[in-house]
Amino acid sequence: MKFVRFSVNSKISKGIIEQQSIKVIEGNIFDQWDYTGEVYLTKEVKFLAPLEPNQIIGIGANFVSKVEERPTTLPDIPVFFFKPTSSVIGPEEQIIIPGENEQVKFESELAVVVGKEAKNIKESEVFDYVFGYTVANDVTAPQYFHEAGHWTIGKVFDTFTPLGPVIETDLDPSEIRIKARLNDVEKQNSGTELMIVPIREMISYLSSVMTLKPGDIILTGSPLGAELIGDGDVIECEIEEIGTLKNSLVNAKDSVTTT
Repeated sequence: MKFVRFSVNSKISKGIIEQQSIKVIEGNIFDQWDYTGEVYLTKEVKFLAPLEPNQIIGIGANFVSKVEERPTTLPDIPVFFFKPTSSVIGPEEQIIIPGENEQVKFESELAVVVGKEAKNIKESEVFDYVFGYTVANDVTAPQYFHEAGHWTIGKVFDTFTPLGPVIETDLDPSEIRIKARLNDVEKQNSGTELMIVPIREMISYLSSVMTLKPGDIILTGSPLGAELIGDGDVIECEIEEIGTLKNSLVNAKDSVTTT
């Protein structure tokens, strides 16, 4: 199933896409929900980020260029970081370049959506706790990285976590490719077999140090090829089975704040 959030005439709703239509639902997508009977055409709505996350956890530097480069042993402590929920935007929204900076970095990623509370789960159990998957752009301003190696400020600006367009629940993450196009030129195209820390190990490890909750999003890392982009650029992050997450960039001084 493809779960979506969308707005029509300023009303925000949830639904399931079937062909070119959206069947509206109500309730908790992680627990109990039902159809309302309302139906919209996809062309009639504005797509939003497909959920309002509980929390967002990312992993850094998690891809190699070819399978032979994968390390024989996994890191004892993978590099994880948090992003605030205030950084989330949806498809077609603008990524705002902060301050007087001229560029930020795009990072196309597969995002895992946790569906059940998970604590100390085995690697073999991980996918029992996954609700679905969406596309993420882990936008980064590396000029804000601390000289001691801290990444937080460079990751947390408003608009720095585009998500969408849908949550796909019927997906085998081992058979996908994570792509990105910058102004229609392909920059990233890698399969998940190039991950240093695979999804099973990643989520099992996280559950050993913290309790994962429904609605948590785990950003699983970005393939090689990410680069700096600037005002007026258009970045499209794509996983074919999920869809394309398209956003444009604008300098902070040129952005328009809406309320």
